[in-house]
Amino acid sequence: MAFEEEEFIEEEEVRESEEEEVAEYRIKGALSASIPPSIVLSVTYDGAEGKALVKLYDPQSDTVYYWYDNTRHRPYLITDVPPEVIAEKYPDVLKHPGFSHLEVVSKYDALADRTVQLTKVYAKDPLSIGGGRRSIRELLPKTWESRIKYHHSYLFDRAILPGMWYRSEGNGLVPVEVDIPQDVLKSLTTVFSSDDEREEAANWIPLFQAPIPHIKRVAIDIEVFTPQENKVPNPKDALYEVVSVALVGTDGLRRVLLLKRPDVKVDFDALKDAEYEVLFFDNEYDLIAEVFKTLVQYPLIVSFNGDNFDLPYLYNRALALGFKKEEIPIVARRDYVTVAPGIHIDLYKFFAIKAIEVYAFGGVYRGERGLDAIASAVLGIGKIERQSVISSLPLDELAEYNFRDAFITLYFTVYNDELVMKLVILLSRIAKLPPEDLTRSQVSAWIRNMLYFEHRRRGWLIPNKEDIIASRGEAYTKAIIKGKKYAGAVVLDPPAGVFFNVYVLDFASLYPSVISKWNLSYETVNCKDKENAERPIAELPHWICKKRRGITSLLVGILRDLRVHVYKKLAKSASTQQERTLYDVVQSAMKVFINASYGVFGAETFPLYCPPVAELTTALARYVMTSTVLRAIELGMEPIYGDTDSLFLLNADNEKIKGLMDYASQLGIDIDLDKVYRFVLFSGRKKNYLGVTADGGVVIKGLVGKKRNAPSFVKDLMDDIVERLRSVHTLDDILKTRDEISALIRDYESKLRERKITLDKLAIKTTLNKDLDEYTKNKPQHVKAAEMLSKAMGIKLGRGDVIIYVKTRDALGVKPIQLARIDEIDDRKYLEYMATTVEQVLEALGYSMEELRGVAKLLA
Repeated sequence: MAFEEEEFIEEEEVRESEEEEVAEYRIKGALSASIPPSIVLSVTYDGAEGKALVKLYDPQSDTVYYWYDNTRHRPYLITDVPPEVIAEKYPDVLKHPGFSHLEVVSKYDALADRTVQLTKVYAKDPLSIGGGRRSIRELLPKTWESRIKYHHSYLFDRAILPGMWYRSEGNGLVPVEVDIPQDVLKSLTTVFSSDDEREEAANWIPLFQAPIPHIKRVAIDIEVFTPQENKVPNPKDALYEVVSVALVGTDGLRRVLLLKRPDVKVDFDALKDAEYEVLFFDNEYDLIAEVFKTLVQYPLIVSFNGDNFDLPYLYNRALALGFKKEEIPIVARRDYVTVAPGIHIDLYKFFAIKAIEVYAFGGVYRGERGLDAIASAVLGIGKIERQSVISSLPLDELAEYNFRDAFITLYFTVYNDELVMKLVILLSRIAKLPPEDLTRSQVSAWIRNMLYFEHRRRGWLIPNKEDIIASRGEAYTKAIIKGKKYAGAVVLDPPAGVFFNVYVLDFASLYPSVISKWNLSYETVNCKDKENAERPIAELPHWICKKRRGITSLLVGILRDLRVHVYKKLAKSASTQQERTLYDVVQSAMKVFINASYGVFGAETFPLYCPPVAELTTALARYVMTSTVLRAIELGMEPIYGDTDSLFLLNADNEKIKGLMDYASQLGIDIDLDKVYRFVLFSGRKKNYLGVTADGGVVIKGLVGKKRNAPSFVKDLMDDIVERLRSVHTLDDILKTRDEISALIRDYESKLRERKITLDKLAIKTTLNKDLDEYTKNKPQHVKAAEMLSKAMGIKLGRGDVIIYVKTRDALGVKPIQLARIDEIDDRKYLEYMATTVEQVLEALGYSMEELRGVAKLLA
């Protein structure tokens, strides 16, 4: 599966180097001259010490160690202005209060393909490099690497990899040697053909083989009193009491801290059977002090939306109650909140990462952002529904509600053998990004950091985006889709109808394969050395250097081959379930990177933006697809549908498929037989079909009725239709089933008109993406329903909450289910919804909803 670049790109940070590097840590981890084997949790900057800080975790003792840089590493930028010219023409640089010293260095300029002499300008602190209008960066005519965050720059220079194992030796940190299984080592010689590739792969394998330890952690969720029940309290002001805090840890901690309030009831008998401990507090100060006492005992704090609410609220509320800053284990950064002595991961932001949604979880919670919606989709459990506001809930009910939220938050990180935590650590290793950074950034930032690290490791100058554009040019083709910069993937329009015995081929990692095979990278495309270059495709004027291997081509190729030819196979053949699970997570982590590697180069916000790379990638992928289609026809098969990296074929058999695979391998592309359908029902729309496999398995793509926010009765109808289709084996079965489906649809319509379908089956569930007061214009229907519920019943609803509503015949056209009656339902709207859903199936069966209704009238 391939995705367009916008789905992976985050806003470029214009002021990267001056971010939250001045945060002062007042609560320290263990300071020791001897650090046992521990994994790197964080690489950051301690403003109080004026040094880079590495946080390491020893799982044997559950200790967080703090190791401060002792190499005198300084923040710096690079300029092409020689030192003597800086002294003569730019004396303000030397006079800057943050200036440290100058150094002449040699760097390889990949754009120019030559080694250049440059000047490193060192500063005493990160803010002096790029902290404002009078920073050193602003005093020079041109600079490089001046917008890289300092703690990332330190990580690159010292090659300290997040998630990897280190111990202290002498005055420094040294990596712990990783044992590599013999079968993995042997794969280097069989998978990779050149010494350069084998050497590069050998550098990567330890990242995937190093053990991933269990990290002791605690989930936190807070509840706050508010007199305005339809408005979420502002964490910056923190005006209202924290009335409940739930803490659930991997060490068995299950605790809810409750603030006693004389006007709120509590059923002590209900709490006797609770699966958690309840502590009551007479005052809020003591409650929050107990929370802080607990937090400092854990190396990892997990939350859901803790950056935006829970932790900043606790911090500001503690200050308002008289806590001293040094007593608070919460550190506010510029765009997130961390903790001391450990780290904080906000799962709300992690699950919002498009690449995680699509590749790690297969789109099961597509578009959802609330705790209830994501938990229901991923874990199969949801929040506790409440019928009253937080402020007036009996304390026993408040405790249950609060505990469930914290329990779900922790469960995200422990289910399926700690899949999420293993994924975070592996992705951190690949991206060279600390977990706190990784879980709060899109995949473009991961790829950027990976490439930056490799540039520094090789002694390359990291180029500026404007230099790449000036040297390599813009895109040549025009996009068919509005908003795109260049022509995209090839698509064979699907027919409408039912087709039997359909073979589906998957072009394994098509775009990454193209990047690897054709040597695509910003420095190899439209290179200076035209004599040692070739033009790979006639429709584009771009050429590719063949004299040197591009850094992107090399890295993407290594990751692709390791995933496809090593770890995917190991995930299937491993002798233990634990090994299979680990290898599956490894190959999933690599899949995230390689499938996003093309899109970033076509996005203007990416710092290594190079339109010709992205344009050549899609053009060559189109060439691969069309060539394969033509070869399939030559082999006697009939292509009926294709989209980006998959191809649906009729008249296929195993021998023909093998011939097509052999042909594709000559192009340098791997094709897998994805599945064989007994039949496929196409609606005629792209990415919109229903297929039934030989064993009765059903695959549904794009059909409206299977979308998560569809009313239950529509889902029930689709389930009934699917069950009837599952029994189809022949064309005669199709004709019989078509009649059954027609009768089924008419029956559902009759029940709808006669109000025989209950409200809960008509309900639509939608998550609020913002607080109610943030919706000002063009309020969606679910927001109108939420406002009505808040006013009528005083139920507080905000960002992440799910509103359940129905469509009604009144002027507003919507009501929350709690306020609606069955006789108010707008059956016309639901009939339209139903028609839109089944129309796609009916079109494939050869008739329309109007025709079905016409037949029904004649029969009547």
